[in-house]
Amino acid sequence: MSTEDELARVVRDHASQLAGALVSLLGDFSAAEDLVQDAVEIALWRWPVEGIPERPDAWLFTVARRRGFDVLRRQQNYRAKLAQLQLPVQPAADDRLRLIFTCCHPALAREAQIALTLRVVCGLTTAQIAAAFLASESAVAQRITRAKRKITEAGIPYRIPRDDELPDRLTEVLTVIYLLFNEGYLSSTADRVHSRDLVDDAEWLTALLHGLLPNEPEIAGLLALIRLHRARTAARFTTTGELILLEDQDRVRWDHAAIADATTLLTRTARRHRAPGPYQLQAAIAACHSEAPIWAATDWEQILVLYDMLLTLQPTPVARLHRAIAFAYVNGPQAALSQLDELSTDLQAYPLFHATQAQFFRDLGRDAEADAANHRAADLTTNPAQLGLLQERLAQ
Repeated sequence: MSTEDELARVVRDHASQLAGALVSLLGDFSAAEDLVQDAVEIALWRWPVEGIPERPDAWLFTVARRRGFDVLRRQQNYRAKLAQLQLPVQPAADDRLRLIFTCCHPALAREAQIALTLRVVCGLTTAQIAAAFLASESAVAQRITRAKRKITEAGIPYRIPRDDELPDRLTEVLTVIYLLFNEGYLSSTADRVHSRDLVDDAEWLTALLHGLLPNEPEIAGLLALIRLHRARTAARFTTTGELILLEDQDRVRWDHAAIADATTLLTRTARRHRAPGPYQLQAAIAACHSEAPIWAATDWEQILVLYDMLLTLQPTPVARLHRAIAFAYVNGPQAALSQLDELSTDLQAYPLFHATQAQFFRDLGRDAEADAANHRAADLTTNPAQLGLLQERLAQ
């Protein structure tokens, strides 16, 4: 393993622990995060020359701690904190939880939450985050700086939410990770199809949360959902990058061991908690698709039931659209078209709505209307793989 790869692994596994421990000691979120980043940068030029330390995580913490002395000298309680800092410190699991909840505090803008989480919890550099979201480094740096300033100025507490606050705050954290996963799974930009790195980060964050809060069922549900989708990655695109729809994918290429593991996690969670949440239900829908040996064997009736359950918790237009697709496979496209009509106002700018409408029209032999709907979908689509698929349909 190269020095750069080893440093990346150490940063991924330990940077958030180090930052959390330093926040606890310094009482300054921004300063602690900067100290860890400084230590990583020092490692980048010293490790290739001096070799990888025996305890790389301890090395990073020692460097960050020493650089924290200057910060402490500017504080009135320097002596007391300096004595505490010089004691051996073992970053605790609670520090990571505090860090995650601070980065995803609802007082911060959503883009800032995502950028700060990637920087502080995942240990990514500003350049890596900018590359992941196809943004400029200066824009990402400003976003992170504003977020850290907001934490200080608004007095956002560095703590794990109280029991009565935890459900809402955990929902916010999971939403950030879910958005991160969605952007990686199928990009919203025209410059790329998907980002494996963002999907990796989303899975890593969810697995970290699951390890820290193993009894929270929605964390397990999101982890299962991400892993079920990732298990189909090898069959999602052609060698030239075109998108392959689920019904046309070569299921032999799916990672069936990963599917079995994710399904076991979901089943175990469902047995322990009898009231499934939105992520568990989405994972259950993904499991129905993943367990079908061929497309024709898909259990659409079960999927329809799961969508009905999901809509009682999240009656969003997009969820209703997916429910209409399942409904069409159970009751036919003609019956499902009326459900699409009810969504036409809410989803007028959503390309999948028009693509779905086009498929229903095509199944009913209404080809002219299908072409018109596909044209509308193509006009609204930015992802190159989706656009290529729609253009292929129009060509046919």
